[in-house]
Amino acid sequence: MIKLSNLKAAPGTRKNRKRVGRGIGSGSGKTSGRGQKGQGARSGAMPHPWFEGGQMPLQRRLPKRGFTNIFKKSFDVVNLFALAEHAGDQPITPEVMKERGWIKKTGAVKVLGDGELSRPVTVHAQKFSESAVAKIEKAGGKAIVI
Repeated sequence: MIKLSNLKAAPGTRKNRKRVGRGIGSGSGKTSGRGQKGQGARSGAMPHPWFEGGQMPLQRRLPKRGFTNIFKKSFDVVNLFALAEHAGDQPITPEVMKERGWIKKTGAVKVLGDGELSRPVTVHAQKFSESAVAKIEKAGGKAIVI
C-alpha cells in the first residue's frame, strides 16, 4: 500500500540545487551567475517583476477603454422559486432572506419572477421585476417596496 511515509521519487526527477560561488571551474564561480556589474549583480537590488528594462510597460501600452460608474447601485437577486419554499405567514424581509442564505448581505435586494408561488406571501424588497409583482399578486400576496 502506498503511504506518504514510504513514497520514493523516480530517478532523475530531483535536481541538485545550484551551488554558486565555488570557484572558476564549477561553471558558476566568481560572479555566481550574476554577470558583470549592474543592478542585477548587486545584493538585494532587483527591480519589480513587471519591470521591462526601460521599455514602455505593458500596463501603459494597452489601450484604456470605458469607465467605472461610482454611483452604480448593485442588487442582490432573489427569484420566486426561493420564496416559494418559505413556510409561514410572516413577511419576507431582506433580514429573513439573509438568514436563509438567499442573499449575502442585507443591502439592496431585487426580486425576480423566475418560478411560481402556490400560497400568498408578503415580500419586502428594494426592487421588483414586473413579472415578480404579477406572480406575487396573482397568488394573493403583496410586493412592498422598501
